[in-house]
Amino acid sequence: MRLTKAFAALAFAAVASIPTQTLADESGISFWIPGLYGSLAATPQQPGWTAAAIYYHTSVSAGGDVARAREIQIGRIPANLTATLNANVNANVDLGLLNATYVFATPVLGGQASATLMGIYGANTTSLNGLVTGTLSTPLGSIPFPPRFDSISDSVTAFGDLIPQFSLRWNSGVNNYMTYITGDIPVGAYQSTRLANIGLGHGAIDAGGGYTYFNPQTGHELSGVLGFTYNFKNTDTQYQSGVDMHFDWGASQFLSKQVQVGLVGYVYQQLGCDSGSGDRVGCFRSRVAGIGPQIGFIFPIGDKQGYLNFKGYKEFAGENRPEGWNAWVTFVISPAAPPPAVTPTKHVITK
Repeated sequence: MRLTKAFAALAFAAVASIPTQTLADESGISFWIPGLYGSLAATPQQPGWTAAAIYYHTSVSAGGDVARAREIQIGRIPANLTATLNANVNANVDLGLLNATYVFATPVLGGQASATLMGIYGANTTSLNGLVTGTLSTPLGSIPFPPRFDSISDSVTAFGDLIPQFSLRWNSGVNNYMTYITGDIPVGAYQSTRLANIGLGHGAIDAGGGYTYFNPQTGHELSGVLGFTYNFKNTDTQYQSGVDMHFDWGASQFLSKQVQVGLVGYVYQQLGCDSGSGDRVGCFRSRVAGIGPQIGFIFPIGDKQGYLNFKGYKEFAGENRPEGWNAWVTFVISPAAPPPAVTPTKHVITK
């Protein structure tokens, strides 16, 4: 059990995300970033305060369907225009995330409870280029729309939304279980007419659970976390994204007590159709998958424990959303595991 807790920072390091240009749902933008959870997601943590700083970068692109949805959202395609776009949209996002987590020492429902609040600051640069064609609906009937070439670029550097989260974890030998609930408080920089945003523009609730197999003696580890997102209506656009499903996984081997290597991946699928009076693109279900390497290092920082993790994903099987690649650098400071208890030695006195 003590060795399992020694790797508690790894579990927390996997918990870091925000709504950005990883794209799905309305105009391809979702609350959940695939890759939020990773290795050791369900293992217990040390009681007390833990802090994490994360640098996140993503570069993605998409073709006509997503480009059309973005132009509709920002108001560049009139409501009476049935449009076709031979276009592409590209986004590059760099974000800094700061997490503060408190792990409670008193058990809750027989498990370990923790509460997290995440803050976000970063930059988003998005461009759209392509040819718009179609027909206009008028009282006199449909008339051709003069072809128009759009070249739009937008960037923003600002604070993002606030992300609170509550988790419960249980441990039974090499088996670890976790459940969580999180959500989006839409206070970040957002304008419905802007191509690039940091904030999501609407609230969301996300909940799920996970499992981790971890054997400290062999160093073998395998984790999976399944979750579902309910999106509230965006009152600026009158658009409500459908329910999303996401599954994150990680598999790793500890080469020593300080070094971890392995693979990470995710599968993301929108289950419910989009809706609302502002929905002019139809169901617009989206999906994507990704896989990539990871490496982590554990080291002491005074009486604390430090953890540095690098991981990256290459996306594939994208539909109704841009796909590309993303990279994470995570640095965590957490309470160190207590030293093993020392059993007093009995001395026999002989004469």
